[in-house]
Amino acid sequence: MEHHWPARIAGAAAGLANGLFGGGGGMVFLPILSRWGRLDQRKLYATCVGVIFPVCLVSAAVYLFRGELSLLTALPYLLGGLAGGWIGGKLYGKISIRWLKWLFAAFLFYAGVKYLL
Repeated sequence: MEHHWPARIAGAAAGLANGLFGGGGGMVFLPILSRWGRLDQRKLYATCVGVIFPVCLVSAAVYLFRGELSLLTALPYLLGGLAGGWIGGKLYGKISIRWLKWLFAAFLFYAGVKYLL
């Protein structure tokens, strides 16, 4: 059981980031899984999504119970996100790993700049 502590600590860090920022846990998980997960790139991205999903559910539940989540405001984004997630999952195997890395980096850069402005 001792060898699972780095993964548990990494999970706690990602959950903390997700809870504090309303997202972003995947940005913590991706480099951690890349280093410790010993997965090929395609499984790495898919595993990151699989791990972050329950973390997001927990954060959303806390926000909901605290009365800080507007379900009516979130609904159109959720519907679009579900459609986008399905399309992205279908396209996933058709896009090269190199392009996935560049797209991910570009998204992070764009989001960071928009956040600062």
